[in-house]
Amino acid sequence: MAVNWFPLWLSLRVAALATMISVALGLWLAYLLANRRFRGKDVLDTLIALPLVLPAPVLGYYLLVMLSRSSSLFGVQLVFTWQAAVVASTLHAIPLFVRSARAAFEGGGRHYERAAQTLGASDWRVFWRVTLPLARRAIAAATLVAFARALGDFGATLMIAGNIPGKTQTASIAIYDAVERGNTLIARVLVLVLSVLTISLVYAANRLEESSVPE
Repeated sequence: MAVNWFPLWLSLRVAALATMISVALGLWLAYLLANRRFRGKDVLDTLIALPLVLPAPVLGYYLLVMLSRSSSLFGVQLVFTWQAAVVASTLHAIPLFVRSARAAFEGGGRHYERAAQTLGASDWRVFWRVTLPLARRAIAAATLVAFARALGDFGATLMIAGNIPGKTQTASIAIYDAVERGNTLIARVLVLVLSVLTISLVYAANRLEESSVPE
């Protein structure tokens, strides 16, 4: 029986987009949490971490309600589309990225940042010229971990994107569907591919983190 590779390609596409969104938002959130004091900081930190601990059906239900309401307000249908899978994957990937990036921003280089500020550099210039270059390896590692997490999202994705073959069926959902149907060949192939990809990503992330630690 031929293996349908669409779920894998869709998962890679969803994970890539979710990771790009996570990096774009996560860098700003991580920098904000690491360098600013403001009212509601603890609340924001808690909200960012919630997707890591909320049961997938609970998170999926919240997303289903929010996306359904946004469809009514803006006329854009997201529920049961592959774009909904991107939303679900982003919410699971961004907390991991923010935590790692925040630790990198807080972990070192403060004296370099203060020196740059003393020389008259703006906060924006200090971030791009000093903070980000110093944390680049840790940020790269966080990006790989976020991609790996987005690649394997299941529960929330199933609730808001559904299981539509050739449209919204990601690799994780395809594995579940194959097991339910008794198609062990497809399940084993997809499990093997996802396992190899995930192990490779985590290994690369660990190597980057090790190289980012000053001797």
